[in-house]
Amino acid sequence: MEKTASQQEEKQPERNRTSEALNRAMALCSRTEYCISDIRQKLGSWGLEPDKAEDVIAILVKENFINEERYAGAFVRDKYRHNKWGRVKIVSMLRAKGIPTGIIDSAMSFLDDGEYRQMIKDMLLSHRKSVKAKNQYDLKGKLLRYGLSKGFESSLLYDILNDLE
Repeated sequence: MEKTASQQEEKQPERNRTSEALNRAMALCSRTEYCISDIRQKLGSWGLEPDKAEDVIAILVKENFINEERYAGAFVRDKYRHNKWGRVKIVSMLRAKGIPTGIIDSAMSFLDDGEYRQMIKDMLLSHRKSVKAKNQYDLKGKLLRYGLSKGFESSLLYDILNDLE
């Protein structure tokens, strides 16, 4: 059974759109780190069908344009150093992006406990200057909520806040 001219014309734009999406994704991934879920979302927003998107993702992974371990490491370093996020928030965001637990644990090992604790202390001291509180109890509560919103562990925040008094 031969394909008609109209069927062949339908296949050609689909192939072009897939290769165009692959080229765009390669260019995107060569500039900055992306995880599979980010690229899947981008491909969907470009109007690529899910099965074609998976084919593009497979090529990107095979060609090492996408590497979840590399992405997780970069994500942890950036969010820790630049955004001053805590472990809880970083892990939560990586899980939301579908990164496997083993890769998350490996990436989180980058964080040095002493440096992490010092950063929390410095951040709380800095924030304390701008907080208006009626008493010490109120101040401690506001600083605790601030630390929790940044993704730091409550037990660590309690220890540091008690040391600050």
